[in-house]
Amino acid sequence: MAKEIHNTAVISTKAKIGDDVYIGPYCIIGDEVIIKNGSILQSHVVIEGKTEIGEGCTIYPFASIGLPPQDLKYKGENTGVRIGKKNIIREYVTIHRASVGGDGITEIGDSNFLMGYVHIAHDCKIGNGVIMANAAALAGHVLVEDFAVIGGLVAVHQFSRIGAYSMVGGFSGIGQDIPPYTVASGARAKLYGLNLIGLKRHGFSDKTISLLKKAYKIIFREKKALKDALKIIKSEFPDVPEIKHLVEFIEKNKRGICR
Repeated sequence: MAKEIHNTAVISTKAKIGDDVYIGPYCIIGDEVIIKNGSILQSHVVIEGKTEIGEGCTIYPFASIGLPPQDLKYKGENTGVRIGKKNIIREYVTIHRASVGGDGITEIGDSNFLMGYVHIAHDCKIGNGVIMANAAALAGHVLVEDFAVIGGLVAVHQFSRIGAYSMVGGFSGIGQDIPPYTVASGARAKLYGLNLIGLKRHGFSDKTISLLKKAYKIIFREKKALKDALKIIKSEFPDVPEIKHLVEFIEKNKRGICR
């Protein structure tokens, strides 16, 4: 199908616009922007810089994507934003291009839901199926793994990581890594066990959940040194992919693990 572009939209002749794309009133699209097939920009959307929007995304009014990062070290380097397919980006979301010190790309995967006023800063990496509620904000270089849920008004410190299938309660402050499969909350967030409802909704088996419970108990409730707890888990659950991921996530931490 042909593109549909409102006559008030301002679109660079150098931008690459796919088939069946709708660009609504007063949108502004820069030179290096790529928008792939079937995406919808409802109105007043600004997309600049070296930014790629995947197929089937819907972007709501007043979102801005690909603008320079809020980082004083940035001096106009050729960095960008890459967004996958079937993402929903609601009103006033801001997603900034990468700064210096990373791989040059702020990256968002597929099928994510970013609610109103969400901020994703430079060099963040967002997986697939992530939900970020209203006004949640990620500082620079944050990693969010697949199917994590981040509540409203959450602030995440730079270089922190949010593990897969975890859930962060609203109005929390995240200064350390949140392990996969867990629930965290609080102004200085701490853990409140496994994300049992989320795991069940995503089809984790009762056996897998039971093994994760045992691993969680060893790591976080038996008052063992972290390296000793991980050593025990490696020996007791060597063939469980979810526990292997949990252990690897913890071992790679640089900011400390939320306990």
